[in-house]
Amino acid sequence: MDHPNGLKRCTPCSTCDSGAGLKVKQGCKLTTDTVCEPMEGFYCTDSPSKGCVVAQKHRRCEPGQFISRMGTASTDTECSECISGSFSNGTMLSCQPHTQCEKENLQLIKAGTASTDAECGEKSSNTTGVVIGVLVVFLVAATIGGGVGFWIYHKNTKPNSCTNQQQGSKVVGGGQEEVALNTAGKKNIVLYLNNIR
Repeated sequence: MDHPNGLKRCTPCSTCDSGAGLKVKQGCKLTTDTVCEPMEGFYCTDSPSKGCVVAQKHRRCEPGQFISRMGTASTDTECSECISGSFSNGTMLSCQPHTQCEKENLQLIKAGTASTDAECGEKSSNTTGVVIGVLVVFLVAATIGGGVGFWIYHKNTKPNSCTNQQQGSKVVGGGQEEVALNTAGKKNIVLYLNNIR
C-alpha cells in the first residue's frame, strides 16, 4: 500500500477477472496493489480512487437504432432511433436512407423498414398483357378451326340424292311409288297418288 497501515503481514494482490470484463492496467508491486481496467467492449461501473473493480459490457443498439455515442472505458454506448425513411442494423454510427428504387430505374420489391433497406429488382415487362393476347389468339384460332372442321364433317356425311341414293319407281294401285336407298342402306319410300276421278 502507499502509506503505512500498521498491518503485520502483506495482503495478497488483487486479480483482474477477465470473465468479468477486467484486465490488468498496472501490475502488483511491493507497495501498490494491482490496478484493473475494463476490457475492450466494457465500461467501468465501480471505480474507487484508482482502477476499476466492476465492469459491464457496452450496450448493443437494436436494429432500427444507430450508435449516437460510442461507449468508452467509463461510459456506456448510447443509442438513438432511426427516423422514418432510414434504417440501421444496430451497428451503424448513423441511419442510412432507404434506397429509392424508382430513381435507379428499378422496381420496388420490398419496402424498407427501420432495420432493413428497401429491396429493388429489375422492372418486369407486362407479362399479363402478353399472356392474355396469346390466349385470345389461341381461342380465336381454335374457334375458327373447330367451325371449319364441323362444316367439313357435316358436308361429307350429308346424303346426296344424286350420288348417295339408289332410286327406283313402280306404279302401285293408281299411284306411283318411288323407292330410294339412302347412304345407310335404308329405304325411303315416297308414294304419289294420281288424281282419282
